[in-house]
Formats: sequence, C-alpha cells, structure tokens
Amino acid sequence: MSEKRLLERWEVEESLTWDLTRLYSVPEEFEKELKTFIPKSEEIQQKYEGGLNASEVILHCLEDYEALLQKVSKAGTYSFLASSVDETNEKNQQRVAKAQMVFSKVMGNLSFIQSELKEAPEKALKEAMESTGSYQVILEDILRSKPFKLHREVEKTLAYLEPVLEAPYQIYNQAKLADLSFPNFVVEGQEYPLSFVLFENDYQMDPDVKVRREAFRCFSKELRKYRNTMASTYQTRLQQEKILSDLRGHQNIFDYLLFSQKVDRSLYDRQIDLIMEELAPHMRRYAALLQQQHGLNKMTYADLKISLDPEYDPKVTIEESKEYIKGALSILGEDYLDLVMRSYDERWVDFAQNVGKSTGGFCASIYGHNSYILLSWSGLMSEVFTLVHELGHAAHGMLSADEVSLLEMGVSRYFVEAPSTINELFLTNYLVKKSQDPRFKRWVLSSMIANTYYHNFVTHLLEAAYQREVYKLIDQGDSVHANTLDKLKKQALKEFWGDGVELSEGAELTWMRQPHYYDGLYPYTYSAGLTVATAVNQRILTEGEPAVKDWLEVLKSGGTLDPVGLAKLAGVDITTDQPLRDTIAYIGSMVDEIESLTAEINKK
Repeated sequence: MSEKRLLERWEVEESLTWDLTRLYSVPEEFEKELKTFIPKSEEIQQKYEGGLNASEVILHCLEDYEALLQKVSKAGTYSFLASSVDETNEKNQQRVAKAQMVFSKVMGNLSFIQSELKEAPEKALKEAMESTGSYQVILEDILRSKPFKLHREVEKTLAYLEPVLEAPYQIYNQAKLADLSFPNFVVEGQEYPLSFVLFENDYQMDPDVKVRREAFRCFSKELRKYRNTMASTYQTRLQQEKILSDLRGHQNIFDYLLFSQKVDRSLYDRQIDLIMEELAPHMRRYAALLQQQHGLNKMTYADLKISLDPEYDPKVTIEESKEYIKGALSILGEDYLDLVMRSYDERWVDFAQNVGKSTGGFCASIYGHNSYILLSWSGLMSEVFTLVHELGHAAHGMLSADEVSLLEMGVSRYFVEAPSTINELFLTNYLVKKSQDPRFKRWVLSSMIANTYYHNFVTHLLEAAYQREVYKLIDQGDSVHANTLDKLKKQALKEFWGDGVELSEGAELTWMRQPHYYDGLYPYTYSAGLTVATAVNQRILTEGEPAVKDWLEVLKSGGTLDPVGLAKLAGVDITTDQPLRDTIAYIGSMVDEIESLTAEINKK
C-alpha cells in the first residue's frame, strides 16, 4: 500500500492546524454569543424601523448595524472554518446549520434597513454621505440599487430564505467532500489511495505518466457517477439567479451578476475573448514543450499539470517556506512583512491534509481579527506560491480593516485577486535573482506559468468561458443538464487547446471539480485581478518605492473605490485593453525564455 493514506482529522498534528481559539476559546463561547444575535437584531428593528428618513437617524442605525454585523460575521466565519476542515464531522455540520438559521432570522429582522434606505429621500442619503467618513460606500450602493429594489416584505422574505438559497453550494460540497469516495487504483502491482485532495494536489502532477493517467481515469470514472445530481444542483442555483435577476428588473442575468462587481459587461467579455484568442497559442507552445521534455507520444488533458522538470521540483517544508515568504514580500516593507509573518506563530494557516477537508486553498478575513488560510500542504514549491497568494488576501483584509469600516470592506470581485496574485509575482522575482543557473531559472519561470498564470489565466478562465455559455442558455429561458454541461465544457477546452492536446475521457467533467460556479461570475475575476497585478508588478520593478507606496494605499482602501478607481490609484488604466494585452505578451515572453533555456540545457 502507498504511504499516501489520507489522515482522519483527529490524527493530524495540532501544529499543522489553524487556531480557532483566537476567535472563541471554546465552542460553548460561540454558542453563547450566537444566542444574543436575534434579540439584538430585534432591538435594532424596534429602535429604527419606520424612521430611516433623516440623515442623523440613518447614521446611528448604520453604526448599530455594523456593530452587530461584526459579531455575526465572526461567528459565521468560525462555524464555516470549523466545517471546512472536516465536512464529515456531524457536530461541525450541525453548528453551521444552526448558525445559518440564526443569521437568516437576524438578516430578516434587519432587512428593513436596506429597504427603507432605498425608499428614503435622496436628499437625506446625500446629507448622510456628507456627514460621515465611514458609510459613504454603502450609501452610494443604496443610491445605485434604487432602480432594482423590491418591496420590503419581499426583501425580508429573501433574507429569511438565505440558508435555502445557499443550499446548492452546501449540497455540492457535501457530495464532493463527504459522500463521494474513490476506490484505490493499481499501477504495475502497486496500490494507490485516491481522493479529491490527493488527485488535485498530487496525482495530476505526478511525473509517472502511468500513475497520472490511471489516477485521472479512476477519478473521472467515480466523478461521472454523480454528474446528474451535481448538474441538478447547479441548475437549481442557476434558476435562482435568473429568477432574482428578473425580479429585480435587470436587463439580463449578466448585468445582475456584474452589478455588485461594479464593472460593465465589456470588461467581463474582454477578459474572456482576448485570453481565449491571444493566450491560447502561447499555452499550446508550452504544452508542446511539456510533451517534448517528457517524451510523451501524445499530450493529453491528464498531462497538462505536470512540471516541466519534475526532478528539479524542490521539496519545501513549512519551516523552509518562511525564507521564501520573507524574501518575496520584503519589497513591500517591514510593516507588511511583519504582518504576514505573524501567520506562522499565531497559526493562521491550516496546512494539514485530511479526510473531509475542503480542496484547494482560500483565505477568510474577519474584521478586527487575524485572517485564516486553508491549504493542503503537499511539500512542493507550488504550495509556497499558494501560501504567498493567500497571505496577500490576508494582509489585504487586515490592512483594510485598520482603515475603513466593515461596511466599506467589500472589494469588487473584479479586483479582489490582485493583492494575492501580485505576491506570487514577487515570489517569482525573488527566486529568479537567487541563481543564474539556467535550469533553476527555467524551473522558476515554468513554475510561474504552471501555477500562477495557468491557474488564473487558464483553469479559471476556461471555467469562465464555459460559464458564460451556460448563462447565455439560462438567460434565454433554457435549462442545463449533465449532457449539456459536458458538451459546453468540452467545447471550451477544445477551443483553447486546439489539436495539440487530446481531451482524455473525463476532461468534460471538469465542471464538477470546482465550487466557483456557485458564486456568480467569479471565475473570470482571477484573470482580471492578475492583469492588474502584472501591471503593478512591472511598475514596482521600474519605479520602486513610489509604486510600492501607491500599492500599499490601494491595500488600505478596501472597497472605498470601484475597480477602475483602485487600479487608477495603483497606476493602471483598465478602461483600455492595454494592461491585458501587456499581460498576455508577458506570458508569451516567459514561454519564449523557457523554450530558449530548454534548448540551452538540452545542449549540455
């Protein structure tokens, strides 16, 4: 039996887990505070409902609302974090369900705030905006959303139904992380365990072609058994979004989903269209190089995540990762570096791999507290890229919280990945300077292509291209089923990879592997954020301290500006397609250099 057996949560070393006692010392403390939320929301409701028509009252109400929201968001994140590391734990699931019911009641009680503010005289709202330095963003959003408001009783009902409306995402996670199990597979007499985490973090990058392709085959075979259930779950989410779009009077579902991102359709379409057309040739060249270097008779979809030089892919311990994080992020100054390095001693990060743990990585920022980061540490350099990425989110959330109110923290999805992906670029800059050895330099550049740019400009962008076609059908009044989703995903993959990559059976099921589809137009924003990050990185390399200072101001600004305004503050103009074209050209130049270095190495 392979040594890759996945541990149960109780078997994991505590040092590899995050410390949730920084939020609540014991679960009973969480339970105690949870009981206070409904009475407090009723108190606010009794105090303000029916009276939000004067600026002074509006501001007092928002102060009380924010104070309660800080506690509610802390409790909600706590229950979510506990569940995310072990979806098989029944107590965790019960705690999440209980919290959601409480929150739905709270938000139902407080739904009058949004409704009354949308009905309030514009004069009162504008006077409130002029009188406050804390709530301008939410008041601006209220003015923006006036044309799309529903009757207050409808808004209240929707708030109460929030746990039900979020059910598709919960069902997906339960199916994926708790119910779906994979049998072991055998390659040349050796047995290997298989799970979502093991496949995503290990096997799809395994240098042994037989292990890699057999893992993909077995993974896809089991995944296929759930395709109809997951398709129905996804269809439910899509129907919900379409209904809400129509109810609120948006012209189409795209406008509805982009409204909260504060960008128009042209910026959304541009990311997908330009990348599908102009990046694809560069990535096909990179795929061909992978095929050549690994001596593969054909390049299949199961081979796309392998390292260009797996024998040179260094193992990295968690302790060793500190050196890389320090080296990469010192460019942003001592205060920023001190902040992120606290993550190790204060245990912000859950590094463990265990049964029932959510796949991938994420960061949860909690107003007034440290952020929390979920990883599944594989010991490969790619995990350092993921860690530095999530630390970017963590620092962004904490720096913003020091400067703006909770109600101004929300950054547009279009921009939110910039503070994280730029840290990956800083890591690459640092690594490239460590050695002039062509093999090391090629490894660094290929890691950047295979991790940062592949993840954001290929994996998530192809999700976005597929997702756009799904939403087009939904917007026309059609429905989608498993066969439709398979077909649309395969079309997107084929369009991007062309004839250079054979789409292995199971490639069409990639839509089943990510939860991003349950969160609106999220996938395309990864490439949008990285486009801004690439432009800012180039500016910092060219201009130095002034560019760093501007970037730190952006991180402290939270959601006080829209994406165009935040990018402008960082010295980037996203009203044009130039930053995106420059980023694609930059990726192409990296592939050029990797090809050149490979030729040099192969001559030796």
